[in-house]
This record gives sequence, structure tokens and C-alpha cells, in this order.
Amino acid sequence: MDLGITGDEIKLVSYTDEWKKEFSKVKHEIQENVHIEADCIEHIGSTAIEGMVSKPVIDILVAVDDLNAVGKSIIDGFKSIGFLRLKVERPGEIIFAKFTDSTFQKRTHYIHLVEYEKGIWNNLIFFRDYLSANEEAKGEYINLKLDYAKKHSAGIKNYTDHKESFVKGIFQKRK
Repeated sequence: MDLGITGDEIKLVSYTDEWKKEFSKVKHEIQENVHIEADCIEHIGSTAIEGMVSKPVIDILVAVDDLNAVGKSIIDGFKSIGFLRLKVERPGEIIFAKFTDSTFQKRTHYIHLVEYEKGIWNNLIFFRDYLSANEEAKGEYINLKLDYAKKHSAGIKNYTDHKESFVKGIFQKRK
């Protein structure tokens, strides 16, 4: 399994069961080192959806009761298993990433730290579950991703923006 993307690269690969195994391994590390309960750690994103093409990066959703109470012990716990807090500013979310080496060029995992059972948590889990259960929506999303990737090999922000209306449309189905 070749995990990771470099810099601004857009790279899509076919689904593999290895992603589930990798998530399970990291989930255990989070439980042991960051002391987060199992039901607060979820595999999300395209690598969590069987049959989905994806960037080879494992997205992990981790929840706490209060994001404002996240302190040094949690940040140090993630650091002890190779996750570094990114400077990315997103409302209601703290982002961590794991890299392949000290050059910090190739990202292999993301942790999205959010508040348990609040908007972001609920939306991201709903998105994963909806696409897992709905072949038509999954096919639309695959085509959307592949069409963009055929035309562009770089520009990850534009790639994410390109998918945004589809993703938000799925979130709306939850309401």
C-alpha cells in the first residue's frame, strides 16, 4: 500500500482493504496514546467507502467534548504517534497530519479533531454512510473526482473546491 500525497499533487487510486487495516492500527494508537474512547474515533473520507477512488490519505475523525478544552496533553499524545498540528484554521475543527519523513512533504494521514455529535461530526459520518449505502451517489462522486483528475495533476485546493457543492448537497440530505 502506497500511502500519501506530496505538496499540491492530485493523485487518485482504486480502493483497497488495506486502508481499513491502516485505520484500525491508527485508531488503536490513538486510544492507547491520546486516551480517546473508541466510539469517538471514526474512519471518514473516501478511503472509508468501499469501491471509492481516493487520494491515498487516511482521514480520521476524532471527537472531544469541548474543542476549547483541548490542551497540551492531547496535542502531545497525537505528536507521540507522529501527528503534527497544522496551522490550518477551520471553524470547529483542529487538523493534524502525519508525514512520511522530516521534510514534511508527503502527507499520509489527517486527523480532524471536532466536537462529538455536533455539526461537523454528524455531517462527515453521514456523508460516509450515505455514499456507502447509495451506489448512484457513489458513482456520481467517483465520476466527479475522476473527471477533475483527468484534467489536472496539481491544485489540491481547486480539487476540493470542485467537490464542495456535491458534498454540501449530501450534507443537506441529513436535514
